[in-house]
Amino acid sequence: MQDSIIFDLLLPIALGVIMLGLGLSLTVADFQRVLRYPRAVLFGLALQTLVLPWAAFGIAIVLDLPPELAVGLMLLAASPGGATANLYSHLARGDVALNITLTATNSLLCLVSLPLIVGWSLGFFMDADTYVPPPFRKIIEVGGLILFPVVIGMVVRHFAGAFAARAQTPIKLFSIALLVGLIGAVLWSQWGILVTFAATVGVACLAFNLVSMGTGYALPLAIRLPRKQAIAIAMEIGIHNGTLAIFIALNVLDNNLMSVPAAIYSLVMFITAGVFAWWLTRKPQDQAP
Repeated sequence: MQDSIIFDLLLPIALGVIMLGLGLSLTVADFQRVLRYPRAVLFGLALQTLVLPWAAFGIAIVLDLPPELAVGLMLLAASPGGATANLYSHLARGDVALNITLTATNSLLCLVSLPLIVGWSLGFFMDADTYVPPPFRKIIEVGGLILFPVVIGMVVRHFAGAFAARAQTPIKLFSIALLVGLIGAVLWSQWGILVTFAATVGVACLAFNLVSMGTGYALPLAIRLPRKQAIAIAMEIGIHNGTLAIFIALNVLDNNLMSVPAAIYSLVMFITAGVFAWWLTRKPQDQAP
């Protein structure tokens, strides 16, 4: 009963609050900004939707993850960047405007890419007896849960800009507190599973996080994007919306085990992103090409 209240009521509320906070920081200009530097946006989206799922797939195969955990890792890879990526990008002196644009654009793109990636993962990792086709009605509901609060936040930002500016910080702090609480609830409810697979899941999540941030930083520099944009892309694809992944695992796919990688990753990414931001601020601020 307690788990049902947490996952059926509190988790959707938490996701809605987080997306509302994102909407309060967005304007139509953030989507129009794609036209100002399309190369950075398209490259960031390509890494998110094309490279990361294959990286997660490779890690799942190499570490021989159990099927549900492998699907959970793929679900995490298919989830868009988290709202806190903007904060870490700011601390690391990245291009926060690019972060906001990528978060907004990728949140829309994942409505198409996420069901496809998760559906393929279910078919590949789980045998015919346990395979459950993705419930598209639930996917549509998730889309509404993502978009509706964002639209409300953008409307509030448009008509009450001062209020939206004041509300952004409290809502962001409240969102972080909710996320930490929900991660704790997931870990507590799945403690037996976590103890059994702690080493494997921990290594998989750490490896995926390092690959995400490493490629997100190195590849943009390799194609001569400005360093500030490389930092933004690294944070965007290294910090995932763990709340969304947990919600889909529990409420859409109805599989508790699939939520464990997202819960573990959400703990790992805050630590590694903080260390990465600290390292970046100690590097010389060279001029971007």
